[in-house]
Amino acid sequence: MKFLGKYLYSKLITLLLFAACAGIFAGVFILCGLPAAPVLYASAICSLLLLAVAILDFIRHYRRHRELERIKSLSAAMISDLPRAITVCESDCREIISNLCDECISTEQNLSKRIFDEVEYYTAWVHQIKTPIASMKLTLQNEDSPLSRKLSGDLRRIEQYVEMVLAFLRLDSTSTDYLFKEYKLDGIIRGAVKKFAPEFIDRKLTLSFSDTDKSALTDEKWLSFVIEQLISNALKYTPRGGVSIRVDDPCVLVIEDTGIGISPEDLPRVFEKGYTGYNGRYDKRASGLGLYLCRRICENLGVEIRITSKVDCGTSVYLDLSKNDLRTE
Repeated sequence: MKFLGKYLYSKLITLLLFAACAGIFAGVFILCGLPAAPVLYASAICSLLLLAVAILDFIRHYRRHRELERIKSLSAAMISDLPRAITVCESDCREIISNLCDECISTEQNLSKRIFDEVEYYTAWVHQIKTPIASMKLTLQNEDSPLSRKLSGDLRRIEQYVEMVLAFLRLDSTSTDYLFKEYKLDGIIRGAVKKFAPEFIDRKLTLSFSDTDKSALTDEKWLSFVIEQLISNALKYTPRGGVSIRVDDPCVLVIEDTGIGISPEDLPRVFEKGYTGYNGRYDKRASGLGLYLCRRICENLGVEIRITSKVDCGTSVYLDLSKNDLRTE
């Protein structure tokens, strides 16, 4: 019905012109005193002819409308054959659309190549920067002084930021390797905690964790990245007190801290890319990428992540590993 209304509206001038011509003929016949029967007879024949032509024209336009509706859902690269042009205006529009499609395809190809080159460059840079980081770590292992401990902490931060860059580059890559298996959570958690042990000791923060003997279907490398990022955030915003890690039933990993917390207005947006909120003013180094990466990786792993927090009381992050809806084939 919607198309019918639009079609009739597009033919409104033609219909009004036909009615005006019929009225002129009828007026002339009446003014000249001629019988009305021939006028009515001719008008009826013309009306039937007009109706037949209108029906055929409506069917033709409706078929073209359906074809264009199908083409609308296609991308520019898939629009290869537009309907045959009938009028001069349709021919012009067809040519304009073809030129725009060619331009879109060319722009998309250039953009894809540029993004590919950038990803290749930064991936190579990440791997290259790991070499001097590893060298500095070996050098500092033989030192035990306040300065060396501080440098080791800063180096761990650098290494973490490098890993964040690599994770960001691989996030939407088709070559990203996900290996889903049944893993013991205790081993993954202990591996992540071990990296931050010196910082816990230097800052005199407590760590509460007990073996849980829980298992989950996940990817060890990517889940470790998420846990490390969450522990790093807990340490970053916890000036005193400590961090607690536990696994609730059925399989919910909880990381709690006694830090500065997150304000209620910031809490709904903490997973947005680049959003730092009030805590971004507390730590000027905050990039707003950590929790964004955690959310995106959790989506890929089939893990639900959520946060509760209270200002000046601490923050709790929940990773629900029991809701992994992956299916094995």
